[in-house]
Amino acid sequence: MNNSLTIDVLIPTIEKDLATLPHVIDSLRRYVKHKIGHIYVVSPQSSKIQTLCSNKGCVFIDEKKVLPITKKHIRYRSAHWERSGWLYQQLLKLSGDTICKHKYFLVIDADTVLIRPHTFVSQNKGIFYYRNWSQPEYFRTYKKLMGSKAPSPKSFVTHYMVFDKSKLRQMKRTIEAKHNHPWYKAIIRSIDKTKQFGFSEYETYANYLYSANPKAMILKSALNKGLKDKVSTIPQTQMKKLAKSYRSLSFHERKGYRRSTR
Repeated sequence: MNNSLTIDVLIPTIEKDLATLPHVIDSLRRYVKHKIGHIYVVSPQSSKIQTLCSNKGCVFIDEKKVLPITKKHIRYRSAHWERSGWLYQQLLKLSGDTICKHKYFLVIDADTVLIRPHTFVSQNKGIFYYRNWSQPEYFRTYKKLMGSKAPSPKSFVTHYMVFDKSKLRQMKRTIEAKHNHPWYKAIIRSIDKTKQFGFSEYETYANYLYSANPKAMILKSALNKGLKDKVSTIPQTQMKKLAKSYRSLSFHERKGYRRSTR
């Protein structure tokens, strides 16, 4: 276990997450078994989120300054669903190499609270949390992007993931070389926009690493539980009980960005 390693954290968020976000930040400081350099909170301009960042010692990042495009440049919707913001926040996560200072950074969804100790790098290997099902379209898009089938037998869509900045940049360069477009445009162009769940940043990055060297990855079962309750209503006694079976809890209140997990 590499407790001496310093990692950064990146959390894309919107104001709808304000009920959960303080608990997410507190759980990171309690349960991440590495030193944390900075926690970067990426969001639209918001005085409420900026105040929270100030109170919690986090760095506020205006999402409009991260990429050359904004949410309004993405048209990914139907008469029944809107996925433009959901896709945009995934592109923000994949921009963490331009925001974070340390070699490794952890991305965590703003509705997910850790309830057990977590290590994300051990002996220079990334630790990746997995589950056993995914959306088929994620893998179709991966094949369009990369030109080969996603190789992992597991799914990595588990609400948080550690990224190695150099490997992330390498992946984006690979995408750009293959498609002759900036990486974010290549992703947008590769998605079948008639499908509601057309891309996963976690699935794409982890499968890219797995295709190069699966032995450089340590895989652990995610043991994540989705809850509809508000995190503030759960007593500590119940949290301790849940921690015996689960590593993290996700509170699915968010409409604009969040993927469904049901």
